[in-house]
Amino acid sequence: MPPTGTAGELEVGGRRLRIRHLDRVLFPRTGTTKGELLNYYVAVSGVMLPHLRERLLHMHRYPEGVEGPRFWQKGCPEHRPDWMPTAPVWSRDKGEHIEYCVVNELPALLWAVNLGSLELHTSLHLRTAMHQPTVIAFDLDPGPGTNILHCAEVAVRIRDLFARLRMSAYPKTSGSKGLQVYVPLNTDISYGITKPASRRIARTLEEQTPEAVVSRMARSLRGGRVLIDWSQNTEHKSMVCAYSVRARERPTVSTPLRWTEIEAALGAGDPDALRFEMGDVLARVGEHGDLFGAVLSERQSFHLAA
Repeated sequence: MPPTGTAGELEVGGRRLRIRHLDRVLFPRTGTTKGELLNYYVAVSGVMLPHLRERLLHMHRYPEGVEGPRFWQKGCPEHRPDWMPTAPVWSRDKGEHIEYCVVNELPALLWAVNLGSLELHTSLHLRTAMHQPTVIAFDLDPGPGTNILHCAEVAVRIRDLFARLRMSAYPKTSGSKGLQVYVPLNTDISYGITKPASRRIARTLEEQTPEAVVSRMARSLRGGRVLIDWSQNTEHKSMVCAYSVRARERPTVSTPLRWTEIEAALGAGDPDALRFEMGDVLARVGEHGDLFGAVLSERQSFHLAA
């Protein structure tokens, strides 16, 4: 994978890719180029691809970089390579199927990033089981007057709640302002169970500390509180994939964490301890491997008491 140049064809995993504008600066604040971004995804692909594989890809595209035009894209572009797998999903709004890209290999990952997909978001289910989430996910978003440390306090409460159910939970940064907590299931459970259950958990935490937590989406309610967004637990939404770069001023990354790191950041009162950029993440992967690996493999039965 050449890191410089303006255009060229690459052979990756037996696939031919046409890569252009490698010198384009995508993050002006840091001078990070498209070539550097592609190199990051090559380097992190060993741990990232398992989290993309067989899931519906939602692309947040910034063709000219973070300061340029942006748009969400669900449908896999018609000019996709003939080797790119897709998953048809019926859209009631459109009255037709949306063909989602499915990123199962490195060439597909690089092809998507080359389109300007700075952020890669995925479904919580596999394409072969549309109504069966493999996880319950909570997206913790700090409202005005709060920060990632307030999200960390809520994340610990979610961890402890599931610990009482004898279930493990795994944290990662959103790569933006907040944190996310994933509870692996990997069973035949349906969204019909996980969505109302996640809503009930969020509301319970809100009822316990209404001054610190909100479970409703209205922006007018978020001041001084952390939003527990439970609504991602549905067939039609997505969450940012582990190891995806985010389209912020700096190339921060959605980074898997250890609970001890969250506790240490809380103890030190240091929000910067929970912010990671591309180089940080590659160093972490080299030292720890995939801290989010259990999310893909751990099987847990979920029964929320009435």
